[in-house]
Amino acid sequence: MTTYVMLAKWTDQGMRTIGEVPKRLAAARKLLEDMGGHFGSVYMTMGEYDLIGIYDAPDDAVAARFILMLGKIGNVRTTSLKAFPELAMREIINSVG
Repeated sequence: MTTYVMLAKWTDQGMRTIGEVPKRLAAARKLLEDMGGHFGSVYMTMGEYDLIGIYDAPDDAVAARFILMLGKIGNVRTTSLKAFPELAMREIINSVG
């Protein structure tokens, strides 16, 4: 599995229905699990982004499909980052020479 970082901002629609966030989060977790992935952590943040999610997906295509499906609902807009764990980072850096 590959790890991804999702940075999210609530849309106007998402803010109008802010009380539904726990239900929406549970639905997002189930959606990702149905796609073979897993949500590790979700944080509400203050600053440029409202939420940060750390999740694993089987591949980039699943991660992209998950984010597109979240965006299609209309409650959040996301920025996605592919994350490399420390061991992979070391291997990549060592391969550069």
